[in-house]
Amino acid sequence: MRNRRLGLALTHLMYNLRGGFLVRPLLIALSLGAVGAGLSTLEEGHPRMSTWVPALLFPSNEDPQTAQLILSSIATSMMTVVSIVFAILLMTLTLASMQFSPRIIVTFVGDRVTQQTLGIFLGTFLYCLAALPAARTLPAPFSPVLTVLGAMGLAVACVGWLLYFINHISQAISVNHIVDRLARETEAMIDGMMPKRRGTGPAPVLVPDEPGPWEAPVLGTVSGYVRTIDTGELLRVAKANRLRVRILRRVGHFVPAGVPLLTVSKGQRLTPELGQELHRAFQFGPTRTLEQDIEYGILQIVDIALKAISPAVNDPSTAVSCVDQLSSILIRFASRSTPPTQLFDPPGTLRVSVSYLGFDRLAESAFEQIRTYSRTDVAVSLRLMRAFTDIAWTLPEGPDRHLLAELGRRLVAGFNEVPGEDELKELRHRLGALENLARLATDSHQPENFH
Repeated sequence: MRNRRLGLALTHLMYNLRGGFLVRPLLIALSLGAVGAGLSTLEEGHPRMSTWVPALLFPSNEDPQTAQLILSSIATSMMTVVSIVFAILLMTLTLASMQFSPRIIVTFVGDRVTQQTLGIFLGTFLYCLAALPAARTLPAPFSPVLTVLGAMGLAVACVGWLLYFINHISQAISVNHIVDRLARETEAMIDGMMPKRRGTGPAPVLVPDEPGPWEAPVLGTVSGYVRTIDTGELLRVAKANRLRVRILRRVGHFVPAGVPLLTVSKGQRLTPELGQELHRAFQFGPTRTLEQDIEYGILQIVDIALKAISPAVNDPSTAVSCVDQLSSILIRFASRSTPPTQLFDPPGTLRVSVSYLGFDRLAESAFEQIRTYSRTDVAVSLRLMRAFTDIAWTLPEGPDRHLLAELGRRLVAGFNEVPGEDELKELRHRLGALENLARLATDSHQPENFH
């Protein structure tokens, strides 16, 4: 159990660190700096290594001052390029946050190409800095020819990498690239949290879980958004103390300090130490993350769509692209089996009750605001209706199809301005197809009338 907790803590730490300009750039920079120091030391201990370098590449291989000049010039130029790269990043982040959504800044900060660019440039600087002391005139002249040749090779590689980085940034700032990346990250998180396909295995048997008179609340000690919940840890604590834990706040909720976070049965057993154990199963933060929060990935795409269809921007093509990606996310979610909401240990003894977002809530989070603000935009409304139909085709017969049909009815009923007859006809045609699809479940189970 200790190894499991350590693994979860390490996973959470790596999730937080991989999204910044710290871990990957620092590792690359330190690695290249160590190579520079190690290669110059090795070359100093084995002077014959300098003869491996052809005189055509480094004619003055016996002049330490030339080596010092080359290394110092490359180091100085690398710091200049790093300043340019940071300026490009700041400009990109400013434009993206203003044009799309402030929440997508994390997407740019976590971009691997950007992190690798900073790491390579800083690493080349450290490489030259670490090799510079080896080029000396006293007490005996020495010129690390092979090390200098490596610095020159890194400088040429940095020029090519800078061109690649500029091309990458020009593509990464496009809205289609941003929305597609958010959708892929959300789908990957769905696959991680919900690995089982829908319909595989027996349906879970739920037992009544009503609040009892002896339940005691466990209050939150810090204010913040619930980022992760370790249900395995809660199950262990509940079993060890012979309790039943009912989680009141799910991932993504903001919990102010002093508000009940969960309740435990047999409240007389609740001690401060037990409360701290239960608190350790929750991770809080000032913002929501994609670590376990499926809805947050959807809301980021919705933010981009809402800004695109606002009168100030008036970019329906971007909103249409967002609707397409949202339909892809919901289709992926609908194809998966939701995690168990009740955990038992031993079998038959309920220990933990936790709530997860269902398809109905995610569908409303994805489309309701876009539907409200696209009442005067025919292109976005048509694409919404197509998205409803596409998702309905992938759903089993049941209430989820009826929910999409209801969203379609709201879409047509809420159309403010009277559009042209062709546009309204197309909307009604798509609504009819959606309603027929939703009625399949009802009609297929109706008994035949033999009157």
